[in-house]
Amino acid sequence: MFYSKSTGGFYDPAVHTNMPGDVVEITREYWRELLDGESNGKVIVANDDGYPVLADPPGPTPAELEGYERTWRNQQIAATDPVVTRYRDEVERWPTLLTPAQYIELQTYRHVLRLWPVGGELPLSEHRPLAPVWLSSLPA
Repeated sequence: MFYSKSTGGFYDPAVHTNMPGDVVEITREYWRELLDGESNGKVIVANDDGYPVLADPPGPTPAELEGYERTWRNQQIAATDPVVTRYRDEVERWPTLLTPAQYIELQTYRHVLRLWPVGGELPLSEHRPLAPVWLSSLPA
């Protein structure tokens, strides 16, 4: 078997008559080991000499991390929309589910969620704004 760093591909001389100029020869056993490693979550990359080796896949990019955190933030805001709407509806006519203090705390939380991306702590998930403790105990 042969491996090409420039294409990242394997070439079998029984099938491929034309191969890139940078191919290096590897054993079929090593080729199978590389494929097994790849199926178990590793990636195949070339070392400095052009030989294929197994490596851990790269982690998410900063842009991907920011995207994950923005998605989380948007979900938190969307999840509290019904509570805000219910409070606004109730305050006009009926006793409210929330106290005025809880409503202010909820709106403060939503405000902090909206400001969080510009505060310099995104995409660090350990700096996510904390929801009011009582929020998870409200009826659906």
